[in-house]
Amino acid sequence: MIKKLHDMGIRSEHAYLAAMGSIGLSVIAWAGSLNAEPGAGVERADRWGIFVGEWAPTFFGLGLALSQFEQEDGTLQESGVRHLRDTAVPQAS
Repeated sequence: MIKKLHDMGIRSEHAYLAAMGSIGLSVIAWAGSLNAEPGAGVERADRWGIFVGEWAPTFFGLGLALSQFEQEDGTLQESGVRHLRDTAVPQAS
């Protein structure tokens, strides 16, 4: 399954971004439910927030699995480190 996701173009960074987004969406779902359904109480808002919040560990797990696959496959992008290394000022001898 991880190879199929990788072949589809999904990278570990995408899964990590989805995990972080689901954490934010969890807060938004909680606040939105609390405001949209004031008669339903905090319990329903909590359930919406928890429901969406449960997505984050799944996305983090997929990110870790994809990262491991990318390391084994040799396609792991170290763009930040590579950029710093490539733009470093050469040392004078």
